[in-house]
Amino acid sequence: MYEHIVLLKLKPNVTINEQDEVVKHAHAFKDAIPGIVDLSAGINVTEEVERMQGYTLGVRVTFANRQACRDYIRHPLHQGFLQRVGPFVEGIVVMDYPFA
Repeated sequence: MYEHIVLLKLKPNVTINEQDEVVKHAHAFKDAIPGIVDLSAGINVTEEVERMQGYTLGVRVTFANRQACRDYIRHPLHQGFLQRVGPFVEGIVVMDYPFA
């Protein structure tokens, strides 16, 4: 298995409705892109505000293997998502790791 975690720091002027749309689009990947085992996405609601560092949205995708993650990155739906959300984003953190 292979985990792909993305944290997005959205610009301050991004509305709650726009944030919800980003989450909705991310959830649509699960049934549309081959190789995804599990997916979760949501708005950061932590009470540890001193640790948020401005990151407001998280996406976690579990893949069957590393190649499935590579294929996902290049998939047209994912590329379209990046184009759609790009104007809203001022920072991003990505972390990938294999696990048993």
